[in-house]
Amino acid sequence: MTEAYIYDAVRTPRGKGRKDGSLHEVSAPKLSSGVLNALKDRNGLEGHVVEDVIWGNATQAFEQGGCLARTAVLDSDLDQRIPGLSINRFCASGMEAVNLAANQVRGGAGHAYIAGGVECMSRVTMGSDGAAIAVDPSIAMEHYFVPQGISADIIATEYGFSRDDADELAVRSQNRAEVAMNEGRFDKSIVAVKDINGLTILDRDEYPRPGTDMQSLGGLKPAFKDMGEAMPGFDKVALMKYPHLERINHIHHAGNSSGIVDGAAAVLVGNKEFGEAHGLKPRARIRATSKIGLDPTIMLTGPVPVTEKIMKDSGLSVKDMDLFEVNEAFASVVLRFQQAFDVDPDLVNVNGGSIALGHPLGATGAIIIGTLLDELERQDKEIGMATLCVASGMGAATIIERV
Repeated sequence: MTEAYIYDAVRTPRGKGRKDGSLHEVSAPKLSSGVLNALKDRNGLEGHVVEDVIWGNATQAFEQGGCLARTAVLDSDLDQRIPGLSINRFCASGMEAVNLAANQVRGGAGHAYIAGGVECMSRVTMGSDGAAIAVDPSIAMEHYFVPQGISADIIATEYGFSRDDADELAVRSQNRAEVAMNEGRFDKSIVAVKDINGLTILDRDEYPRPGTDMQSLGGLKPAFKDMGEAMPGFDKVALMKYPHLERINHIHHAGNSSGIVDGAAAVLVGNKEFGEAHGLKPRARIRATSKIGLDPTIMLTGPVPVTEKIMKDSGLSVKDMDLFEVNEAFASVVLRFQQAFDVDPDLVNVNGGSIALGHPLGATGAIIIGTLLDELERQDKEIGMATLCVASGMGAATIIERV
């Protein structure tokens, strides 16, 4: 089978996902075309040089609706003969775009692709496209649907994670992100967002809260307690599914959950012939990809079974990995991953994660692949895995190896 390589990876800074966030004035197509242009310029991509642009986003409504991928291509400087494909695997959309591109290359369906994703959470409200699993009672009741925050608290209850455990992970994420930003570890991949006059709107992540400590987090109210305990209450739904639990322990709040932000990311994937033809040197090969479905109530434990699957499929083991990126959708997701595989926390999210930096849903999967690659290069390490939990009970993973 043809090898698929990563030639480059770029992303925007992540802007606070509010009306006063720096990127609120920038639309999803504009954020997308910006990173497409960056890949084009950095790699000299002239003409119909890539087969397709595969683009993920989780809320496919309003400006993020239609075939956003094609809109982004037309809004960019790429050749208009390049088509676009929009996909949605919720939080893993950006990763799935990269994985799909890699597997297309592996299968011989084109020499190169651009893949990634976007989410403008300050402009397009999460869930505004509707979702039958959440709003159709005939489906939601049958599958014991609860919101993701309740699912995160179910994980904490089921696997014994305390509020202090979650807050300690959050403080670690903030501290690591602060170090990474101060040392310029993200600079290789970040593309500044500029206005129509060429003036910089944002050139560094603006969500992190340096100085966060256990005391400041300790004063925050659990975010999902009221919705869990109010009548009829999602806690009752969860306990119907998990009757062995006495109660749901609500440990998550704004400080130990992922941040709502705007952002986009793009990855250039191609075969060996593509690189040789354009004078490009591959940075890594995509060693394996995987996705899986699981219980939709607990929903967010996907990184564990998908890791087991990708290791089995690839013939590798967790111990073979030098580094891990595990999306910090909620603290309990990462805590469960570390617990399941007895992974050293010093190898996981070494530059912080979505708790500190924010989680632009459709872009995050592509972002963490790029972050993993940059960090493997910085530490002169060889192989790593990126993984995410996914809404409604799924998981996705990618293993990359430097070349």
